[in-house]
Amino acid sequence: MDLGSGTGHLTALLAERWPDASITGIDTSAEMIERARSDHSSLSWELADVATWRSDEPPDLIFSNATLHWLDDHETLFGRLRSFLGDDGVIAVQMPDNWGEPTHQVPATILDEGDWPEAARSSLMRDRLSDPAAYARWLQPASIDLWRTTYYQRLVEDDPVWTWVTGSVLRPVLASLEGTDRERFGELCRARYAEAYPQGSDGVTTLPFSRLFIVAQAD
Repeated sequence: MDLGSGTGHLTALLAERWPDASITGIDTSAEMIERARSDHSSLSWELADVATWRSDEPPDLIFSNATLHWLDDHETLFGRLRSFLGDDGVIAVQMPDNWGEPTHQVPATILDEGDWPEAARSSLMRDRLSDPAAYARWLQPASIDLWRTTYYQRLVEDDPVWTWVTGSVLRPVLASLEGTDRERFGELCRARYAEAYPQGSDGVTTLPFSRLFIVAQAD
C-alpha cells in the first residue's frame, strides 16, 4: 500500500521491485488518481483519505513518501497504521523535517507579523512531527530503524529557494492569497530567502533540507 501515491511514480518503482506483489496506490486527489491510473494501468488505485483509510487485509508493506507530515495526531495515526500489519509486515515512511530552518520559518514569521488574510495564516502548514523516540513507541511491537538525513540541494535558477517551497509548503498559502497580497508575500519571502541562502560566486545556491525516515517491522 502506497499512502499518498500522487502521480504513481514511486508506486511504479515498488512494482518494479516486487513484480509479483499486489500493489495499491492511495491518494485523496481524484486528479492524481486518474493520472496515475492512466500512466500505470496495471496497478490498483484507490481514492481515499489517508487520515481515515483502513486496510481490510494485513499488508506486507505500508509505504508513504512525503505525505504523513500533512496529517494531525501522529500518535493515533501511526498506532492505527501499525495495527493493520500482520506478522513481519513493514511500515516505511519518509517525512520532511526542515521545520526549524528558514525554508519554513521565513513564511511563518512573515504571516505572523503582517496584516494578512486569516485564510493565509491558517493555511500555512505547521510542524506536526514528533520526537523520533515517540514514533518508536507508537509503532510497538516492532523492530525500528530511525534516521534523519540532510540533503544539500545545489540550485541554479533565480530565486531558487522560493521556487522550491512554492511547490510544497507554500502551495496552500499562495492559493489563499490574491492580487497585491500575493505579490507582496512573494516579494518578502524571496528577499528573506536570498538573505538566508546566499548565492555562491559560482551562481549556485546550496539548500540544506532534512528528512526523517522510519522503518518498522512488526514482531
